[in-house]
Amino acid sequence: MASLDIIPVQSNEDWQAVRAIRRQVFIDEQDCPPEEEWDGHDETSRHVVGRVDGQPVATARWRSVAHNKQIVAKLERFAVLAEHRGQGYGTQLVKAVLADARRAGFETFLLHAQAHLEEWYASLGFTSTGHRFEEVGIPHVEMMRHEGDTNNQ
Repeated sequence: MASLDIIPVQSNEDWQAVRAIRRQVFIDEQDCPPEEEWDGHDETSRHVVGRVDGQPVATARWRSVAHNKQIVAKLERFAVLAEHRGQGYGTQLVKAVLADARRAGFETFLLHAQAHLEEWYASLGFTSTGHRFEEVGIPHVEMMRHEGDTNNQ
């Protein structure tokens, strides 16, 4: 398996790659309405793009949000192109985004996982809060990770 080269989005070319990946995964594959995907939080989020052999194949973003009276890093928009799934790139992406948010001083991480991915996120140290909901017709579960928890890798 090739390693995923994950870097912060720094150029218009990077941003166009992010938009193309998110359009393909969320709008085309998952029928997310474009107005939901382009939610207005892109300007206040830190984005990363993952490349394999120079080709953009994955992306994610994170931003700070208020949650239960504290400021946490909310990890969002994890997307890997279909032909590159099942190769460990998603795990590399989550770990890179966690490390990036950690470098920014965060110790608590929030995400809204698609419900079918709950066990996978749990394997990466996230725990369900029990809050389940539907977003754009897809079942989701709210999950948290706190640095210092003994089950975190």
